[in-house]
Amino acid sequence: MRFTQFPLDPALVRGTNDLGFAEATPVQEATLPLALAGRDVLAAAMTGSGKTAAFALPILQRLMGLPPGVTRALVLTPTRELAAQVHQHLTLLGRHTSVKAATIFGGVGPAPQVRALRSGVSVVVATPGRLLDHIGTGVARLDKVEILVLDEADRMLDMGFLPDVRRILSRVPKLRQTLFFSATLPAPIVELSREMLVNPVRVGIERKAAPATGVTHAVLPVPERLKRTLLLEVLQRDKVGMALVFTRTKHRANRLAQFLDEAGIACDRIHGNRSQSQRENALADFKSGRLRVLVATDIASRGIDVKDLPHVINFDVPVQPDDYIHRVGRTARAERTGQALTLVSPDEEQAVSAIEREMGTRLTRRRLEGFDYNRSDVVVATRSEPRPTERPRIRPQSQPSRPRQAARPAGGPSRQEPGRHEPSARPAGAVHRAPRRFGRRRPAAA
Repeated sequence: MRFTQFPLDPALVRGTNDLGFAEATPVQEATLPLALAGRDVLAAAMTGSGKTAAFALPILQRLMGLPPGVTRALVLTPTRELAAQVHQHLTLLGRHTSVKAATIFGGVGPAPQVRALRSGVSVVVATPGRLLDHIGTGVARLDKVEILVLDEADRMLDMGFLPDVRRILSRVPKLRQTLFFSATLPAPIVELSREMLVNPVRVGIERKAAPATGVTHAVLPVPERLKRTLLLEVLQRDKVGMALVFTRTKHRANRLAQFLDEAGIACDRIHGNRSQSQRENALADFKSGRLRVLVATDIASRGIDVKDLPHVINFDVPVQPDDYIHRVGRTARAERTGQALTLVSPDEEQAVSAIEREMGTRLTRRRLEGFDYNRSDVVVATRSEPRPTERPRIRPQSQPSRPRQAARPAGGPSRQEPGRHEPSARPAGAVHRAPRRFGRRRPAAA
């Protein structure tokens, strides 16, 4: 079904044409008529299904004829990356309209957000924690919201945001339209949807969560000690171009990115300990092709939209099957094709079995031809790719190094710089208190 067949304003149809959207995806075809008619929608939409446009277009259509200066639409997302992606879609789809949107999330200074909220920007795309900060200071006013969207609701559950979501709901008018999107529907999400929605139309609820149909899956069994070596061998073969590589922890992401960088693979990493500017720069370099590999934790499995990304590689098998679905959903987006490779150590076979049960199919096992599975974990790093200009060499995140002091003579006084005093030892049991920062404590990002 073409976008010209929906009751959309011509300015929005022009926006879809600018983005190269010709035919609506199945979730768009099912959701758009209902959302444009003002109905509440509960949609089980898998990653890469085109759901962002399914709620962005109804928002823009509804707000086009209304005066600015009041926040009338609120989109809640679990991560900064997803908020930025939604904002980008709203901006591009609405480029021929006067509707303006703003993002509200942590990791950046609050001043620009305060200005946008005080000006009454029409659409607010926010993560729950930072939005509650602004609600607490009286800057964010949601009493005029007409459309509320909850995107990736199951991820909000995973990150512990549901109490925050309920606090935000208490600030939004009960008389509103609500669009609720979740890739999976565990019991707490079903309960939340009952609280938020009024007589909703259900889209795809009977469908079992699964990756996009264009994804080709393969499992590569390998001893844990050889994972890095096997990954490097896979990347150095011509068939693998750009790849998004997932690790279980931030520390493993740092170490793996350093290893690949020293082996000549242009790469960077993204996870919750990196600043917002670092995360944005890494994503921009990856999308532009300056980086061949982006190493990430699950924070990136929702909200990264890279056109024609050919490969997703699971360096670590995710513990939850749903996380596998979201990880591999970064490829084969919008009905394209892609390949998902998973490196599996013997200790991870049980997690793979859980993924296979969830998907209802057995993943293909294969060995990399010509790879020595009996070798030791010894790799000689040879730089085969030019390092991108102005890109700092990757090193594990750690405390800044301090200059070494001269050895202290046994029993002698310490050597100090003139006018400096050594800090006194902290009493036993004393608690270190970090300086107070803007905002409130929220669940840690992946």
